[in-house]
Amino acid sequence: MWEPEHRWLVWIVVSAVLACTEMLSGDFTLLMLAAGAGAGALTAAIVPGMWLVQVFVAAAVAGLSLALLRPTLLRRVRETPGYRSSLDSLVGAGGVATRAITDDEGQVKVNGEEWSARSLEPGLTIVAGQKVEVYEVDGTTLVVYPVSRSIAPRSPGAPLI
Repeated sequence: MWEPEHRWLVWIVVSAVLACTEMLSGDFTLLMLAAGAGAGALTAAIVPGMWLVQVFVAAAVAGLSLALLRPTLLRRVRETPGYRSSLDSLVGAGGVATRAITDDEGQVKVNGEEWSARSLEPGLTIVAGQKVEVYEVDGTTLVVYPVSRSIAPRSPGAPLI
């Protein structure tokens, strides 16, 4: 069994694993939890025998970081020039219709994921298997048009056809 004076090492390992895993998500949640674990490690180094205090400090630091620091970091990242959310990055991506797409409904596969879709042009039906390109994202529905058909560029903010 671990001696109480070595529990700081467990906190450090937990903090490192959380911080490394954060690189996969980019959401700052795991980073805030890693900060809490780091505070738990510091507390364990100062008061090695008081595990309940270590847990309380780790939880408090993680909770405060999530509540106060994470929203600020997310806002700053999203306000940087050139930032595109994962949904915004779908615009211009190619895909294939997996079900017939009309101006009301349909389904498309883009970047290996299935999405609800609708046609950009009213009255146009895109048959299953046809290649499409994403024109815009409307909620969780992709507005698409067939690659074989060119479209006129529209100015930003202009209504759809």
